[in-house]
Amino acid sequence: MNQSIFIEGEKLSIDQVLKNKDQRAYLQQEIFQKYPHDTLLDIKLNIPGPIKNNSYLENIFYAGISELEQSLTKNKLPFVLLQSHNQPAGCENFYLLTADKIEVKKVAIEFEDSAPLNRLFDADVLVKNKKQALSRSEIGYSGRKCFLCKRPAKDCARSRRHSVQELQNYISNLYKKTFS
Repeated sequence: MNQSIFIEGEKLSIDQVLKNKDQRAYLQQEIFQKYPHDTLLDIKLNIPGPIKNNSYLENIFYAGISELEQSLTKNKLPFVLLQSHNQPAGCENFYLLTADKIEVKKVAIEFEDSAPLNRLFDADVLVKNKKQALSRSEIGYSGRKCFLCKRPAKDCARSRRHSVQELQNYISNLYKKTFS
């Protein structure tokens, strides 16, 4: 793709991104106050750089959400969409499920790994009184791999092995292959 999909959208500061993260944590706690025995599936895109949302990223999100919901239904995991956000920090859906957290996590991992576009998603499975989302390793799966070099994604992110531009170029090319 000659043109980046990141040519439009509001550029967020680190403070804005962190504020959104705090708001997400607060909302998750509110949900668990109302539904303490249920499993929460919080799904968003994992997008590098200051632009977290635009029409292209919305296309990716809604296409993936359709696949995720079909997968939950196919796996007999009834869900309720509690909230759906579309804001400058990105699109995000909060699903409530009465199913076992491990079963939900397995379906989330299958979704994330089922297609190159779905690898852009971050599907967090949360339960009340657990500080962190359920990790892949907790249920015997290997960690996510980097889009570009297949090393552990966390290692590449932590070391900033790849530039934001390289990652955005990958996403732009993936968009073109998927939606053209």
